[in-house]
Amino acid sequence: MKLKEVKALNLQLGCNIFKAFSEEARVRLLHLIYRNEEMCIADLEQVLDFTQTKVSRHIKYLKSAGILQVRQVDQWRYYRVDERLKNIIETLFAYVATDALLVQDLKNYHIQYANNELAIRKLHNRKNVYHLPEL
Repeated sequence: MKLKEVKALNLQLGCNIFKAFSEEARVRLLHLIYRNEEMCIADLEQVLDFTQTKVSRHIKYLKSAGILQVRQVDQWRYYRVDERLKNIIETLFAYVATDALLVQDLKNYHIQYANNELAIRKLHNRKNVYHLPEL
């Protein structure tokens, strides 16, 4: 696998990325956010069956580590991977892309998205968009 160009990665940010990948819950959260472009805490809770406290704690870590960015839409805060880090995050996820747990998380997302159960789907409906990542 050829590594893609990594943009704006210094030692501290590199360490933060590897620390993020040292915790399974953070990897699962980050994987869903990365694959779906953006997600809110409520959707992450529902798809992963995590508590709000657990999701919020890990999102706070990822945000303060400089890995996630946030945007506000109505009452929802949508988190996405910092644009500068997408290449390295993509490369790291390429190594675990077929992991059964990560694949199951995406399947759960697909089912709940298709059933109109997620906040992101309501946002997409307003924009007349239907967006699902490939499994």
